[in-house]
Amino acid sequence: MEHVGYDQDNVHISTHTEAYYFRINTQKTATRRIQNASTEFHLYRVDWTPYAIRGYIDNQLLFQFTNEGKGYTVWPFDKRFHLLLNIAVGGDWGGAQGVATDVWPAAMEVDYVRVYKMIDK
Repeated sequence: MEHVGYDQDNVHISTHTEAYYFRINTQKTATRRIQNASTEFHLYRVDWTPYAIRGYIDNQLLFQFTNEGKGYTVWPFDKRFHLLLNIAVGGDWGGAQGVATDVWPAAMEVDYVRVYKMIDK
C-alpha cells in the first residue's frame, strides 16, 4: 500500500520487482480513491501465496499480481521478506512536488497488524 501526501485519498497497491519497476515504466499497480484515507481507519490486506499477491482495501479486491513462472526478476516473492510500515518523506515520487513544511509533526497511527501463516494443503 502506498499513499503519497500531495495526492490525498488516492491509495495504490503495488508490487515492485526487477522486471516490473516504476523507473522502466513496467510497474504493476492499482489505484483507488479512498475518502478520508489520512483521517480515518481503513483495512489494508495482502494475501501473499506462491501463486499470486492480492491487495484489498476495506475487504474489496483491488490488485492481483500473478506468478508468471518466469524466474526471480519477475517473481522474487518466494524468499523471506519482512514488513515495513513507515512514513517516507521525499524521494522521486513523494518529493516530486516538494515537501510541505507545514505537515510537521507527522504521525501514522496503526490499530493492529496481523500475520497469518498459509496452511499448506
